[in-house]
Amino acid sequence: MKAAEVPAYTLPEPTEARTHQSRTLTASIFDVDGVLLASPHEQAWREALVGLVEPSRFTTEMYQAQVAGKPRLAGARSALDALGVKDAAGRTAGYAERKQTRLEELIAAGTVSAFPDALRFLRAVRAMGWRMAVASSSKNANGMMRSIRFDSGEGLLDIFDVNVCGRDLRHGKPDPEIFLIAASALHIEPARCMVVEDAPAGVAAARAGRMVALGVARHGDAALLRAAEADLVVTSLDDVAIDALPHGRLRGRPT
Repeated sequence: MKAAEVPAYTLPEPTEARTHQSRTLTASIFDVDGVLLASPHEQAWREALVGLVEPSRFTTEMYQAQVAGKPRLAGARSALDALGVKDAAGRTAGYAERKQTRLEELIAAGTVSAFPDALRFLRAVRAMGWRMAVASSSKNANGMMRSIRFDSGEGLLDIFDVNVCGRDLRHGKPDPEIFLIAASALHIEPARCMVVEDAPAGVAAARAGRMVALGVARHGDAALLRAAEADLVVTSLDDVAIDALPHGRLRGRPT
């Protein structure tokens, strides 16, 4: 199965975020880095700081709070501002370019892998008959996913009905544009979509789009995801109650 080509989409007028999960879910939209794949993005952002500030100051918490989920230039500027780099505006483009060069080197070295719990979760969601989209602002997402295959030999990209990764957007996360585009291409109203994200900006984008947000805290950042108002936060997708999903409900597994 090949993910569908996505047509242009006009965003609706902004609406107030909903206050509680009370809809029946029928589709899922997945972020890539940190949700489906363990990638060297954070490492590349850190190593690209050489010559600007001490790279060790760029922590995982900073990456998750300031960079993860955002378009490249927005993430670069946010990181430099958070680190107090002088002339952050003038240095943003160069920093972003160095990060991209280093990231491509790391990807070529075979540093990308899939999270086993994510692959299990994808299979379970597909088995329910839900439509699925993959949506990442990263221009590298498709290339990374092409290197991942299931035990059956099926490629990771083949499992999705819709792919909106790496496309040019008017607004990056926490704006909901990318998720609204995905929902439109799936032909599912946003209120019936579950977004799976690992970044606070992504959770905020799902909330702004009136979607249900499942936060995956792989970096000890559950508090950040809860602060962004994720409907459920888990440390592994194995902790989601699969038996509730066919009934359109997002729940954690009993402990």
